Amino acid sequence: MDELLVTEGRALKHVQVREYVRALVAGAAPGSPAPSERELVHRFGVARMTVRQAMDALVVEGLLERIPGRGTFVARPRRTASTLTSFSEEMARRGLLAESQTLLARREQAGPGVARALNLTEGDAVIHWRRLRRADGQPMCLEDAYLNEVLIPGFLQSGMPTSLYDALESRGLRPTWAEDSITADVVSEEEAEHLALSPGDPVLRHSRRGLAGEKVVEVSRTVYRADRYTMWLQVGAEG
Repeated sequence: MDELLVTEGRALKHVQVREYVRALVAGAAPGSPAPSERELVHRFGVARMTVRQAMDALVVEGLLERIPGRGTFVARPRRTASTLTSFSEEMARRGLLAESQTLLARREQAGPGVARALNLTEGDAVIHWRRLRRADGQPMCLEDAYLNEVLIPGFLQSGMPTSLYDALESRGLRPTWAEDSITADVVSEEEAEHLALSPGDPVLRHSRRGLAGEKVVEVSRTVYRADRYTMWLQVGAEG
């Protein structure tokens, strides 16, 4: 019984110290110094180990960071990778109304490039979905998406969805990360007709291999009008 009371008392002190420090640094600029362990030991009359436990919890939480040889400081916000968004979500974020026109939706045999990207054997069944994507009524891009038919049975028979990513999410297959490549090029005659461009006008070519966990669920090739589309990327080292 006595041992339980001692344990509870230590836990309470640890929480008191932790929440005191949390309130003290709330709203402080990143890099601001946190109170020293010595100061906290003196203020709360507890062992240094109790103070260290409280500070460790705030470091793990990401509120504080330790810099060897200098001390403990308010941490800079942790950067996270940009979230994968669908075309409709991205246009909405830019204040534009997204529209899609299906130009082709059919079952095909995977060619060597698509098969390799989807981790399939050449000739396996894939779904090829080509769409003209508009923003505020103006052509923005032409997209060819290839999907592993085995993962999405009945996809073509259920009516084409408004959003591919929403349809994949309903099956638990929305991409969580992707491998992207972006190149500058000139538009082909066929692409120019859809995008209201002249042959030879500049475009951006975006290739994506979308994965849900470790499962490849989407391979797409998209050509964007370079005069209407800017691609934003978040880069930089952690910390």
